[in-house]
Amino acid sequence: MNDILQLIQRLAVVAHAENRQLAGSAGLKPVHIDVLRYLARCNRYSNTPAAIGQFLSTTKGTVSQSVNVLEREKLISKLSDAKDGRVIRLRLLKKGKDLLKRIDEESAIQAAVAGVGADERLELTDSLAALLRRAQRLNGSKSFGVCNSCRFFTRLAEGGFQCGITKEPLTVNDSMQICVEHENDILERQTGTRREQ
Repeated sequence: MNDILQLIQRLAVVAHAENRQLAGSAGLKPVHIDVLRYLARCNRYSNTPAAIGQFLSTTKGTVSQSVNVLEREKLISKLSDAKDGRVIRLRLLKKGKDLLKRIDEESAIQAAVAGVGADERLELTDSLAALLRRAQRLNGSKSFGVCNSCRFFTRLAEGGFQCGITKEPLTVNDSMQICVEHENDILERQTGTRREQ
């Protein structure tokens, strides 16, 4: 068990060091890259400063400063929510997407993952995801899982998908994004097994 924890901690250190170096080459801090990566993967319900703070386990001040820097650099934009003008929505701009693409192309971690065979990658992904879910459950943190693994994700009889919370339709792309409202499905919570997708 200690071997697994040490490997995870060491991998986190290597990833953080690389993130710091790649962020620095763009004149940014690692947290700025973390915010951009989050916005590239989150759904339309989760693109708020509050959700970013929860996902990154960081303070409102850090998120606010990061958002201001990224907006100033024209990597993201701020929009008022159409339904509730008090809510600020964040959108990743083309310049932000291009920066993430460049960083991913320069990433040794990405290259290492790409070098893992497909079967091994699937097994590793399943194992790490299960470990993450257990850790999140034990410390009471939000899962921020992919939409189609949520207990509220609904497949409609006539085809298509719907969010069981908002009752709004979901696209295939929506179903593959992470969500602040995500809750592990009942089967997974009872048995610890992965839901078939």
